[in-house]
Amino acid sequence: MPTYSTDPELRRKELVQIIEHSLNALTLQELEALYYDMFTKDYIR
Repeated sequence: MPTYSTDPELRRKELVQIIEHSLNALTLQELEALYYDMFTKDYIR
């Protein structure tokens, strides 16, 4: 079972690293769909 940092800033860095790794594996079509979804939910301005 993974252990998570109790330090909020360290946990934030861990999550960003996981997300970046996952993004690198997506196809262009998947990235475009993700972008559209995030844009329509106002996560991207």
